[in-house]
Amino acid sequence: MNAWLLAAAALAFATGLAHTVMGEMLIFQRLRRGSVVPTFGGEVLREGHVRILWASLHVLTLLGWCMAAMLVALAVWPASDMTRALARLIGLGMSAAAMTVLIATRGRHPGWLALSVVALLIEASR
Repeated sequence: MNAWLLAAAALAFATGLAHTVMGEMLIFQRLRRGSVVPTFGGEVLREGHVRILWASLHVLTLLGWCMAAMLVALAVWPASDMTRALARLIGLGMSAAAMTVLIATRGRHPGWLALSVVALLIEASR
């Protein structure tokens, strides 16, 4: 069993959980008008835009959790060229996501750091 990949999976899952909870609390709570899916966008966003932003927030979390589940599977499978290649691809994706968040938010959103650490843990697993 690869402890580095398990640590990366745990951090990826925790990051996704924080992403969903904090996004709901800090962004979408104020845009909700009595429904599960927020619809109020003020003068700037139409209802459809708010809905797709909300869905996108949660889709990113779900995809992050899928990546975490894949890392768990890779951690328990015997090491092979394929498991190393798949882990490396996930790590590259996490790195690209981290850099995107870093650039887009000028480093103000902590997600870039969490995603970077996940990528580093995956790289350490080699």
